[in-house]
Amino acid sequence: MTSLPRRAHHMLVLVSLAMALIWAPPAFAGAQPVFPGQTWENADPVKIGWSLPKLKTAKAYAEEIGSSAVMIVQDGRVIASWGDVQRKMQIYSVRKSLLSALYGIAVAKKQVDLKKTLAELGIDDKPPSLAAAEKKATVRDLLMARSGVYHEAAYESAPQAGRRPERGSHGPGTFWYYNNWDFDVLGVILRDATGEDRFAAVEKYLARPLQMEDFTPADGRYFYNAATEHPAYPMRFTARDLARFGWLYLNRGKWGDQQVVPAQWVAESTKHKALFGCGPRNRLWVHVVGFENRHTTWYSRRIGRVSCPRFRRPICHCSAGAAYRRRPSQRCVPASQNEQRRNREPASAHLCRGSEVRSRAAW
Repeated sequence: MTSLPRRAHHMLVLVSLAMALIWAPPAFAGAQPVFPGQTWENADPVKIGWSLPKLKTAKAYAEEIGSSAVMIVQDGRVIASWGDVQRKMQIYSVRKSLLSALYGIAVAKKQVDLKKTLAELGIDDKPPSLAAAEKKATVRDLLMARSGVYHEAAYESAPQAGRRPERGSHGPGTFWYYNNWDFDVLGVILRDATGEDRFAAVEKYLARPLQMEDFTPADGRYFYNAATEHPAYPMRFTARDLARFGWLYLNRGKWGDQQVVPAQWVAESTKHKALFGCGPRNRLWVHVVGFENRHTTWYSRRIGRVSCPRFRRPICHCSAGAAYRRRPSQRCVPASQNEQRRNREPASAHLCRGSEVRSRAAW
Protein backbone atom coordinates (compact mmCIF):
# COMPACT_ATOMS: atom_id res chain seq x y z
CA MET A 1 0.00 0.00 0.00
CA THR A 2 1.36 3.40 -0.86
CA SER A 3 1.81 5.86 2.00
CA LEU A 4 -0.38 8.97 2.02
CA PRO A 5 1.19 11.03 4.80
CA ARG A 6 0.58 14.48 3.36
CA ARG A 7 -2.70 14.36 1.53
CA ALA A 8 -6.25 13.36 2.19
CA HIS A 9 -7.12 9.74 1.75
CA HIS A 10 -10.25 7.68 2.19
CA MET A 11 -9.99 5.39 5.13
CA LEU A 12 -12.47 3.35 7.07
CA VAL A 13 -11.69 2.30 10.58
CA LEU A 14 -13.85 0.59 13.15
CA VAL A 15 -13.18 1.77 16.66
CA SER A 16 -14.61 1.64 20.12
CA LEU A 17 -13.46 5.17 20.98
CA ALA A 18 -16.98 6.56 21.10
CA MET A 19 -17.71 4.36 24.10
CA ALA A 20 -15.41 6.52 26.18
CA LEU A 21 -17.64 9.49 25.43
CA ILE A 22 -21.15 8.07 25.43
CA TRP A 23 -21.19 5.12 27.83
CA ALA A 24 -24.27 4.93 30.01
CA PRO A 25 -25.81 1.83 31.66
CA PRO A 26 -28.69 0.60 29.52
CA ALA A 27 -32.13 0.62 31.04
CA PHE A 28 -32.43 -3.10 30.31
CA ALA A 29 -29.23 -5.02 29.76
CA GLY A 30 -31.17 -8.19 28.97
CA ALA A 31 -32.84 -6.93 25.82
CA GLN A 32 -33.52 -9.63 23.28
CA PRO A 33 -31.05 -9.13 20.43
CA VAL A 34 -32.30 -9.02 16.87
CA PHE A 35 -30.64 -9.56 13.51
CA PRO A 36 -31.37 -7.02 10.78
CA GLY A 37 -33.01 -8.18 7.59
CA GLN A 38 -32.73 -6.09 4.47
CA THR A 39 -32.37 -2.92 6.54
CA TRP A 40 -31.37 -2.01 10.07
CA GLU A 41 -34.04 -1.41 12.70
CA ASN A 42 -33.76 1.82 14.71
CA ALA A 43 -34.16 2.11 18.47
CA ASP A 44 -34.92 5.06 20.73
CA PRO A 45 -31.63 5.71 22.56
CA VAL A 46 -33.29 7.43 25.49
CA LYS A 47 -35.57 4.48 26.23
CA ILE A 48 -32.60 2.14 26.59
CA GLY A 49 -30.47 4.41 28.73
CA TRP A 50 -28.31 6.43 26.36
CA SER A 51 -27.42 10.01 27.17
CA LEU A 52 -28.50 12.39 24.42
CA PRO A 53 -26.11 15.15 25.58
CA LYS A 54 -23.20 12.71 25.48
CA LEU A 55 -24.27 11.39 22.09
CA LYS A 56 -24.28 15.00 20.94
CA THR A 57 -20.76 15.41 22.32
CA ALA A 58 -19.65 12.27 20.50
CA LYS A 59 -21.17 13.51 17.25
CA ALA A 60 -19.38 16.85 17.60
CA TYR A 61 -16.09 15.07 18.20
CA ALA A 62 -16.66 12.80 15.20
CA GLU A 63 -17.14 15.88 13.05
CA GLU A 64 -14.08 17.54 14.56
CA ILE A 65 -11.78 14.69 13.57
CA GLY A 66 -13.12 14.55 10.02
CA SER A 67 -15.41 11.54 10.25
CA SER A 68 -17.47 10.53 7.24
CA ALA A 69 -19.82 8.21 9.10
CA VAL A 70 -20.47 6.82 12.55
CA MET A 71 -22.94 4.04 13.33
CA ILE A 72 -23.74 2.73 16.81
CA VAL A 73 -25.68 -0.49 17.28
CA GLN A 74 -26.97 -2.08 20.47
CA ASP A 75 -28.65 -5.49 20.57
CA GLY A 76 -28.99 -5.44 16.79
CA ARG A 77 -30.71 -2.05 16.58
CA VAL A 78 -29.28 1.28 15.47
CA ILE A 79 -28.90 3.71 18.36
CA ALA A 80 -27.43 6.53 16.32
CA SER A 81 -25.80 7.12 12.96
CA TRP A 82 -24.11 10.22 11.61
CA GLY A 83 -22.73 10.98 8.19
CA ASP A 84 -23.06 8.78 5.14
CA VAL A 85 -23.26 5.19 6.36
CA GLN A 86 -24.05 4.09 2.79
CA ARG A 87 -20.80 5.40 1.36
CA LYS A 88 -18.29 2.79 0.19
CA MET A 89 -14.75 3.41 1.38
CA GLN A 90 -11.48 1.54 1.43
CA ILE A 91 -11.25 -0.56 4.57
CA TYR A 92 -7.48 -1.04 4.29
CA SER A 93 -6.31 -3.50 6.97
CA VAL A 94 -9.82 -4.35 8.13
CA ARG A 95 -9.70 -6.71 5.14
CA LYS A 96 -7.67 -8.98 7.39
CA SER A 97 -10.57 -9.41 9.79
CA LEU A 98 -12.73 -10.58 6.90
CA LEU A 99 -10.00 -12.97 5.77
CA SER A 100 -9.75 -14.33 9.31
CA ALA A 101 -13.47 -15.14 9.23
CA LEU A 102 -13.05 -16.92 5.90
CA TYR A 103 -10.21 -18.94 7.39
CA GLY A 104 -12.43 -20.00 10.27
CA ILE A 105 -14.98 -21.30 7.79
CA ALA A 106 -12.35 -23.08 5.66
CA VAL A 107 -10.67 -24.69 8.68
CA ALA A 108 -14.03 -26.04 9.86
CA LYS A 109 -14.52 -27.57 6.41
CA LYS A 110 -11.03 -29.10 6.65
CA GLN A 111 -9.99 -27.22 3.52
CA VAL A 112 -7.08 -25.59 5.37
CA ASP A 113 -4.62 -27.21 7.76
CA LEU A 114 -3.02 -24.59 10.02
CA LYS A 115 -0.01 -26.84 10.60
CA LYS A 116 0.99 -26.93 6.94
CA THR A 117 4.25 -25.18 6.13
CA LEU A 118 4.98 -22.88 3.22
CA ALA A 119 7.22 -25.59 1.79
CA GLU A 120 4.41 -28.15 1.92
CA LEU A 121 2.04 -25.69 0.25
CA GLY A 122 4.52 -24.82 -2.49
CA ILE A 123 4.70 -21.13 -1.52
CA ASP A 124 7.70 -19.13 -2.70
CA ASP A 125 8.29 -15.65 -4.03
CA LYS A 126 10.33 -13.71 -6.56
CA PRO A 127 14.09 -13.43 -6.04
CA PRO A 128 15.45 -13.20 -3.51
CA SER A 129 13.33 -16.32 -3.05
CA LEU A 130 12.46 -17.84 0.29
CA ALA A 131 15.16 -19.68 2.19
CA ALA A 132 14.56 -23.18 3.49
CA ALA A 133 14.24 -21.85 7.04
CA GLU A 134 11.60 -19.32 5.95
CA LYS A 135 9.58 -22.04 4.24
CA LYS A 136 9.17 -23.75 7.62
CA ALA A 137 6.61 -21.09 8.61
CA THR A 138 3.13 -22.54 9.05
CA VAL A 139 -0.26 -21.13 8.15
CA ARG A 140 -0.80 -20.53 11.86
CA ASP A 141 2.42 -18.49 11.98
CA LEU A 142 1.13 -16.30 9.18
CA LEU A 143 -2.23 -15.81 10.91
CA MET A 144 -0.32 -14.66 13.98
CA ALA A 145 1.99 -12.38 11.94
CA ARG A 146 4.98 -14.44 13.07
CA SER A 147 6.16 -16.04 9.82
CA GLY A 148 9.70 -14.70 9.99
CA VAL A 149 9.50 -14.00 6.25
CA TYR A 150 10.50 -10.41 5.54
CA HIS A 151 10.23 -10.36 1.79
CA GLU A 152 9.01 -7.18 0.10
CA ALA A 153 5.20 -7.14 0.02
CA ALA A 154 2.39 -5.55 -1.95
CA TYR A 155 0.37 -2.79 -0.27
CA GLU A 156 3.30 -1.95 1.98
CA SER A 157 3.79 1.68 2.98
CA ALA A 158 7.20 3.34 3.02
CA PRO A 159 7.30 3.41 6.86
CA GLN A 160 6.43 -0.29 6.94
CA ALA A 161 9.19 -1.08 4.48
CA GLY A 162 11.62 0.93 6.56
CA ARG A 163 10.77 -1.04 9.70
CA ARG A 164 10.81 -4.44 8.04
CA PRO A 165 13.37 -6.71 9.77
CA GLU A 166 16.29 -8.15 7.85
CA ARG A 167 15.69 -11.42 6.04
CA GLY A 168 16.62 -14.36 8.26
CA SER A 169 16.75 -12.26 11.44
CA HIS A 170 13.94 -14.21 13.15
CA GLY A 171 12.76 -17.78 12.80
CA PRO A 172 9.13 -18.75 12.13
CA GLY A 173 6.89 -18.38 15.16
CA THR A 174 9.46 -16.48 17.24
CA PHE A 175 8.84 -12.80 16.53
CA TRP A 176 5.74 -10.71 15.89
CA TYR A 177 5.86 -8.19 13.06
CA TYR A 178 2.89 -6.52 11.37
CA ASN A 179 3.73 -8.00 8.01
CA ASN A 180 1.75 -7.44 4.83
CA TRP A 181 3.60 -10.34 3.22
CA ASP A 182 1.96 -12.72 5.71
CA PHE A 183 -1.51 -11.34 5.09
CA ASP A 184 -1.16 -11.28 1.31
CA VAL A 185 0.11 -14.86 1.20
CA LEU A 186 -2.77 -15.96 3.44
CA GLY A 187 -5.08 -14.75 0.68
CA VAL A 188 -3.21 -16.88 -1.86
CA ILE A 189 -3.24 -19.97 0.38
CA LEU A 190 -6.98 -19.62 0.95
CA ARG A 191 -7.66 -19.26 -2.77
CA ASP A 192 -5.57 -22.33 -3.58
CA ALA A 193 -7.23 -24.37 -0.84
CA THR A 194 -10.82 -23.48 -1.67
CA GLY A 195 -10.62 -22.64 -5.37
CA GLU A 196 -12.60 -19.46 -4.71
CA ASP A 197 -11.80 -15.84 -5.44
CA ARG A 198 -11.37 -13.85 -2.23
CA PHE A 199 -14.01 -11.24 -3.02
CA ALA A 200 -16.51 -13.81 -4.23
CA ALA A 201 -15.90 -15.71 -1.00
CA VAL A 202 -16.59 -12.62 1.10
CA GLU A 203 -19.89 -12.20 -0.70
CA LYS A 204 -20.84 -15.88 -0.49
CA TYR A 205 -19.89 -16.64 3.10
CA LEU A 206 -20.33 -13.25 4.78
CA ALA A 207 -22.26 -10.67 2.77
CA ARG A 208 -25.13 -12.97 1.76
CA PRO A 209 -25.74 -14.68 5.11
CA LEU A 210 -25.59 -11.30 6.89
CA GLN A 211 -27.82 -9.70 4.21
CA MET A 212 -25.33 -6.91 3.68
CA GLU A 213 -26.91 -4.09 1.74
CA ASP A 214 -23.98 -2.84 -0.31
CA PHE A 215 -20.99 -5.15 -0.79
CA THR A 216 -20.41 -6.93 -4.09
CA PRO A 217 -17.27 -8.69 -5.39
CA ALA A 218 -16.72 -5.66 -7.63
CA ASP A 219 -15.82 -3.72 -4.46
CA GLY A 220 -12.54 -5.61 -4.24
CA ARG A 221 -9.43 -5.34 -6.37
CA TYR A 222 -6.01 -6.94 -6.48
CA PHE A 223 -2.99 -4.74 -5.83
CA TYR A 224 0.27 -5.97 -7.36
CA ASN A 225 3.90 -5.15 -6.68
CA ALA A 226 6.64 -6.04 -9.17
CA ALA A 227 8.83 -7.40 -6.37
CA THR A 228 6.41 -10.11 -5.22
CA GLU A 229 4.13 -12.77 -6.69
CA HIS A 230 1.44 -12.29 -4.07
CA PRO A 231 -1.10 -9.48 -4.48
CA ALA A 232 -2.90 -7.61 -1.75
CA TYR A 233 -6.69 -7.56 -1.85
CA PRO A 234 -8.11 -4.18 -0.72
CA MET A 235 -11.87 -3.82 -0.48
CA ARG A 236 -14.48 -1.10 -0.17
CA PHE A 237 -17.24 -1.35 2.42
CA THR A 238 -19.93 0.82 3.96
CA ALA A 239 -20.29 1.45 7.67
CA ARG A 240 -23.71 -0.19 7.76
CA ASP A 241 -22.35 -3.40 6.22
CA LEU A 242 -19.35 -3.59 8.53
CA ALA A 243 -21.62 -3.03 11.52
CA ARG A 244 -23.25 -6.33 10.57
CA PHE A 245 -19.85 -8.01 10.66
CA GLY A 246 -19.23 -6.59 14.13
CA TRP A 247 -22.64 -7.80 15.29
CA LEU A 248 -21.88 -11.25 13.88
CA TYR A 249 -18.76 -11.53 16.03
CA LEU A 250 -20.49 -10.22 19.13
CA ASN A 251 -22.86 -13.15 18.65
CA ARG A 252 -19.96 -15.61 18.43
CA GLY A 253 -20.25 -16.00 14.70
CA LYS A 254 -23.96 -16.75 14.72
CA TRP A 255 -26.51 -14.83 12.64
CA GLY A 256 -30.03 -15.70 13.65
CA ASP A 257 -30.22 -19.50 13.48
CA GLN A 258 -27.16 -19.86 11.22
CA GLN A 259 -23.62 -20.37 12.51
CA VAL A 260 -21.82 -18.33 9.86
CA VAL A 261 -18.34 -18.45 11.42
CA PRO A 262 -17.52 -21.28 13.85
CA ALA A 263 -17.92 -20.10 17.45
CA GLN A 264 -14.63 -21.71 18.47
CA TRP A 265 -12.80 -19.76 15.78
CA VAL A 266 -14.39 -16.50 16.93
CA ALA A 267 -13.37 -17.23 20.51
CA GLU A 268 -9.80 -18.20 19.66
CA SER A 269 -9.16 -15.44 17.15
CA THR A 270 -10.45 -12.66 19.40
CA LYS A 271 -8.76 -13.59 22.65
CA HIS A 272 -7.21 -10.61 24.35
CA LYS A 273 -3.66 -11.75 23.74
CA ALA A 274 -4.41 -12.39 20.08
CA LEU A 275 -4.88 -8.72 19.25
CA PHE A 276 -2.14 -7.76 16.82
CA GLY A 277 -0.36 -11.00 17.73
CA CYS A 278 1.11 -9.46 20.89
CA GLY A 279 1.85 -11.45 24.00
CA PRO A 280 3.05 -14.99 24.66
CA ARG A 281 -0.41 -16.56 24.91
CA ASN A 282 -1.88 -15.38 21.66
CA ARG A 283 -3.51 -17.96 19.42
CA LEU A 284 -4.76 -16.68 16.09
CA TRP A 285 -4.10 -13.25 14.69
CA VAL A 286 -7.16 -11.11 14.11
CA HIS A 287 -7.36 -7.47 13.14
CA VAL A 288 -9.46 -4.97 15.02
CA VAL A 289 -13.00 -5.09 13.69
CA GLY A 290 -14.36 -2.37 15.89
CA PHE A 291 -16.75 -4.10 18.22
CA GLU A 292 -16.53 -4.63 21.92
CA ASN A 293 -17.78 -7.20 24.38
CA ARG A 294 -17.27 -7.78 28.10
CA HIS A 295 -13.96 -6.35 29.33
CA THR A 296 -12.00 -6.79 26.12
CA THR A 297 -9.52 -4.06 25.31
CA TRP A 298 -9.57 -3.17 21.64
CA TYR A 299 -7.00 -1.19 19.78
CA SER A 300 -8.15 1.65 17.56
CA ARG A 301 -6.08 3.02 14.77
CA ARG A 302 -4.54 6.44 15.42
CA ILE A 303 -6.46 6.68 18.66
CA GLY A 304 -4.91 4.10 20.96
CA ARG A 305 -6.39 1.65 23.41
CA VAL A 306 -9.84 1.87 24.92
CA SER A 307 -11.11 -0.41 27.68
CA CYS A 308 -14.71 -1.26 26.86
CA PRO A 309 -17.62 -2.04 29.21
CA ARG A 310 -19.71 -5.18 29.16
CA PHE A 311 -22.37 -4.21 26.63
CA ARG A 312 -22.91 -5.48 23.14
CA ARG A 313 -22.39 -2.47 20.90
CA PRO A 314 -20.57 -2.46 17.59
CA ILE A 315 -19.45 1.06 16.75
CA CYS A 316 -18.42 1.92 13.20
CA HIS A 317 -16.37 5.04 12.69
CA CYS A 318 -15.49 6.08 9.15
CA SER A 319 -12.96 8.78 8.37
CA ALA A 320 -12.24 10.40 5.02
CA GLY A 321 -9.49 12.95 4.90
CA ALA A 322 -6.41 14.36 6.53
CA ALA A 323 -8.45 15.96 9.30
CA TYR A 324 -8.37 12.63 11.10
CA ARG A 325 -4.63 12.84 11.63
CA ARG A 326 -3.77 13.73 15.20
CA ARG A 327 -1.36 16.50 16.05
CA PRO A 328 2.18 15.27 16.83
CA SER A 329 1.84 16.56 20.39
CA GLN A 330 -0.93 14.09 21.15
CA ARG A 331 -0.17 10.68 22.57
CA CYS A 332 -1.97 7.41 23.07
CA VAL A 333 -2.79 6.79 26.70
CA PRO A 334 -3.10 3.16 27.83
CA ALA A 335 -5.94 2.23 30.14
CA SER A 336 -3.46 1.68 32.97
CA GLN A 337 0.25 1.26 33.53
CA ASN A 338 -0.37 -2.36 34.59
CA GLU A 339 -2.17 -3.02 31.33
CA GLN A 340 0.71 -1.42 29.46
CA ARG A 341 3.16 -3.79 31.11
CA ARG A 342 0.97 -6.82 30.46
CA ASN A 343 0.48 -5.99 26.80
CA ARG A 344 3.81 -4.47 25.83
CA GLU A 345 4.14 -4.37 22.06
CA PRO A 346 7.17 -5.77 20.27
CA ALA A 347 9.75 -3.14 19.40
CA SER A 348 8.59 -3.14 15.79
CA ALA A 349 4.95 -2.47 16.65
CA HIS A 350 4.59 1.29 16.94
CA LEU A 351 0.82 1.66 17.12
CA CYS A 352 0.42 5.43 17.27
CA ARG A 353 3.28 7.40 18.67
CA GLY A 354 3.95 11.04 18.01
CA SER A 355 5.36 11.95 14.62
CA GLU A 356 4.62 8.50 13.19
CA VAL A 357 0.91 9.19 13.25
CA ARG A 358 0.86 11.17 10.03
CA SER A 359 2.29 8.32 7.99
CA ARG A 360 0.18 5.40 9.15
CA ALA A 361 -1.90 5.19 5.96
CA ALA A 362 -1.29 1.42 5.88
CA TRP A 363 -3.51 1.07 8.92
